[in-house]
Amino acid sequence: MSRLFHLPAVLALSVLLCAPARASEEKAAFIEANILSIFYHELGHAVIDLMDVPIFGQEEDAADVMAVLLIDWLYEEETAQAIAYDSAFGYINDPEQTEEVPYWDLHGPDEQRFYNHVCLFYGANPEEREELAADLGLPDERAETCPEEYDQATASWGMIFDEMDAAKTGVPMRLDTGSGADGGMLTDLLTTEIAALNGDMKLPQELLVRVESCGEANAFYDPEEISIIFCTEFIPHLQDLFDRQTVD
Repeated sequence: MSRLFHLPAVLALSVLLCAPARASEEKAAFIEANILSIFYHELGHAVIDLMDVPIFGQEEDAADVMAVLLIDWLYEEETAQAIAYDSAFGYINDPEQTEEVPYWDLHGPDEQRFYNHVCLFYGANPEEREELAADLGLPDERAETCPEEYDQATASWGMIFDEMDAAKTGVPMRLDTGSGADGGMLTDLLTTEIAALNGDMKLPQELLVRVESCGEANAFYDPEEISIIFCTEFIPHLQDLFDRQTVD
């Protein structure tokens, strides 16, 4: 299911943001990468629901894994590395480490999700991604197991995608901007991505993707409506996150 085109990680949003400076381009790339990673994560929840995927462990972890696999499978190497690199930092929501870690949450701690993301992506192609893993601080002890972790992930998720590929027909995803008609870059990026994914995967039911204002930076899958809700508030959240993680 590899894409036939090379999507520049910086181009789309840097144009939309009219950002001539390199710092603005880097911020645009960070936002784009994290929108894609978040969308793939929520799509993971949708696939788990619609394809009746058995999950042994936390569903959030399984959705994280599918997000990394899609980045690895869909993009050419340079673009995949750019997306994986930037989206890894999307897990670090408290870079100043001022908040108490909610160990009770369904999601794992930010740092653990960060390293799981890096490890799985590295494990898919260790020779090409050794420098990326080093830049992101993946310890050697963990790096040794990453290729095996990747093989386990592809064996599990690969069966699901093989099943979708084998289906004679599929129902395409549909975008509904709703109250997010002014979602701008978010709407534009998801429009392009949904059109591409509709050619890559076959779902048994229609999946609605709604862009709307939620009053908070959030994205989630609604199994009752069979929809992914992507909140417009995520854009300023990601802009702020980039600023807080950037060292002058």
